[in-house]
Amino acid sequence: MHTSLPDFDMPNEEQVHLAAESFRLLSDPTRIKILWALLQGESNVACLAELADAAPTAVSQHLAKLRLAGLVKGRREGTFVYYSAADDHVRRLLTQGLYHADHIDRDDPNHSPDQTTLAKPATQ
Repeated sequence: MHTSLPDFDMPNEEQVHLAAESFRLLSDPTRIKILWALLQGESNVACLAELADAAPTAVSQHLAKLRLAGLVKGRREGTFVYYSAADDHVRRLLTQGLYHADHIDRDDPNHSPDQTTLAKPATQ
């Protein structure tokens, strides 16, 4: 049925699994806070722990998983590591997720959040 549609397209299995893994990693509130902070500029574990209201060891573990998934990157400076969001795809993904959350939180089927509902992180 759908395959008879002229522009019908399905993602391949690898794309589906990689997207699902990214969404799985974003299903944790602390990780969303960490990423939101990193979209506004690079930061270290101690600062991110304070912003996310989490223990530094927990933030380090979250960052390790986000880094392995390609959602964040690290830059070493001496004994410190400074983290940032990997690229603009992460910004769009997280921003859209938060706008969607704002939309469903309002219980108004006609609610269409404008781009000012959430503060946008500055472009790096």
